[in-house]
Amino acid sequence: MALLEIGRVAKPHGLRGEVVVQMISDWPERLAPGALFEVGDRHLEVVEARPHQGRYLVRFAGIEDRNSAEALRGLALRAEAVEDPDALWVHELIGSRCVELDGTERGTVVSVIDNRAADLLELDTGALVPISFLVSHEEGVVTIDPPAGLFD
Repeated sequence: MALLEIGRVAKPHGLRGEVVVQMISDWPERLAPGALFEVGDRHLEVVEARPHQGRYLVRFAGIEDRNSAEALRGLALRAEAVEDPDALWVHELIGSRCVELDGTERGTVVSVIDNRAADLLELDTGALVPISFLVSHEEGVVTIDPPAGLFD
C-alpha cells in the first residue's frame, strides 16, 4: 500500500527535541503515542503529542535535542491510509475516470484542490468539478451529476 502524507514538520520547538507539526490529515489519532511515520529515509515513533495554536507539538523517540529536531524541519510525515469503508480518500480519486450519470466521459481526475466551499476535482481537461457533485465512486470511476452548463 502506498504511504500518504499525513503532515509536515514545520520547525523545532524548544531545546528538548519537540517539533511543530502541521497536520494534513483530519484524524488527530494519527499522532497517538506509538504511531509510526516514515520521514525521509527513517522511521519515527510518536512519544507524545499535543495541540498548540492550530498545529501540534510532537516528541519522537530518539529525537532528544534541538539539533536533532532541526534536522526534521520541512520533512513530510508519511503513513499508511486508515481503513474506513465509509470515508472518501483523495488518493483513491486521483487517476479515476470522471463520467456523468448519462455516461458522458469528462476526463481523468489529476488532483483534488482544497477549497473552502467544496473541494474541487481537477480533470486532465482543465475542468474543475466541485466534489459536492460526486454521486458515487467505484474503483477507477467517479460518477458526477453536474448542473447544466458546468462544462460549457
